[in-house]
Amino acid sequence: MKGFTAAVFLGTLIFPSCSGGSGGRAWPTHTVCSDSGLEVLYQSCDPLQDFGFSIEKCSKQLKSNINIRFGIILREDIKELFLDLALMSQGSSVLNFSYPICEVALPKFSFCGRRKGEQIYYAGPVNNPEFAIPQGEYQVLLELYTEKRSTVACANATIMCS
Repeated sequence: MKGFTAAVFLGTLIFPSCSGGSGGRAWPTHTVCSDSGLEVLYQSCDPLQDFGFSIEKCSKQLKSNINIRFGIILREDIKELFLDLALMSQGSSVLNFSYPICEVALPKFSFCGRRKGEQIYYAGPVNNPEFAIPQGEYQVLLELYTEKRSTVACANATIMCS
């Protein structure tokens, strides 16, 4: 009986749209950071799973080297992994960015090459351009996907800077 209860609980966590009474509701909104006039929120846009993400220090002045935490259980092998980012403000595109995170000949992180069912947990620095976040509200679509274009993670984020 304990095994059955554990299986039902695990299934509810992994497949919320299939669990009783959820009616296909969206994943919860998570706070990445909130500090003195800057708030960053995200919600998974992958209908099958949620993931965890946070930034160590929240600042309107984005540093060139920030520490992040990211965790997810893989539904696909990742020989190659890519990130697409689309930044919008007031309905207009501000920035579109694509970046190879894992390439067969050039793995940048220890989780490159992980297999379906394994967990990715990364806690450490990422390099990015240093800049001040302008005042306003921004929408960001982030997509992590494999070489086969299979979704690894997807998020709709909102950045509010006052």
